[in-house]
Amino acid sequence: MCARDNVSGANHSQEQPTAAQVATAVEAFRMLSDPTRLRLMWLLSAGEYDVGSLAEALDVPRPSVSQHLAKLRLAGLVDTRREGRRVRYRARDSHVRALIAEALSHADHELSGGPRHD
Repeated sequence: MCARDNVSGANHSQEQPTAAQVATAVEAFRMLSDPTRLRLMWLLSAGEYDVGSLAEALDVPRPSVSQHLAKLRLAGLVDTRREGRRVRYRARDSHVRALIAEALSHADHELSGGPRHD
């Protein structure tokens, strides 16, 4: 069952997450706690990029971007596709894209004082 199936938060009739689910979620949050990785994931949620394009967009050295992408890939947040000699990166799936969008939307609300949603 997807977490989105019960987004109200008030109904706890779902079974508690397993230890493996919690560990995997904690690892995803740990990967996203780095500002460069979160900015990378924001870009990758909107489309595919190669390392050079990502480095240029974020004004971060290519080796640093490559290291961050390797960590994100190992954590299961990023997929790759080979295009000739280049490797293109993208957010793995709609769950990852939604996680990034929600995290940044929450941050926007916190910073702007926008209304809360239920």
